[in-house]
Amino acid sequence: MMTILNQMPVVQAEMLIRRPVQEVFEAFVDPAITTKFWFTKSSGRLEAGKHVRWDWEMYGVSDNVYVKEIEPNKRILIESMDGTAVEWIFTSRADDETFVTIKNSGFAGNGDEIVRQAIDSMGGYTMVLCGLKAFLEHNMILNLVADKAPDAHV
Repeated sequence: MMTILNQMPVVQAEMLIRRPVQEVFEAFVDPAITTKFWFTKSSGRLEAGKHVRWDWEMYGVSDNVYVKEIEPNKRILIESMDGTAVEWIFTSRADDETFVTIKNSGFAGNGDEIVRQAIDSMGGYTMVLCGLKAFLEHNMILNLVADKAPDAHV
């Protein structure tokens, strides 16, 4: 049976991080911080118009992302090498609170493939936000990404 989608999914993961918006924004721009809760290696900081490589060394996978737009402390928009777009929106709620919204869109393939990608993305970005929260609020590295699929390590 062929699956037909009436609307392309847009994944949205959100989390309140009890840290100032500048600190939360920097956690995604500066790979020295991001490697504490997401990927293991990066070719550099996120800057508009720049291509950056992210590696998850434990899985032997990488992504080459293109940074389309950056609005300091407000928004990041990238395009992954699979053609999907990821947008981070940072909303300051108080001096020490930031609401982070991550949207992922542009999934390709047949209906089943698109649904699988969207579900994987939702789980992945939710896990990234949980890792970010633990790191920034409690200075804890939870190893969530590495521990998600320990049998898949290379």
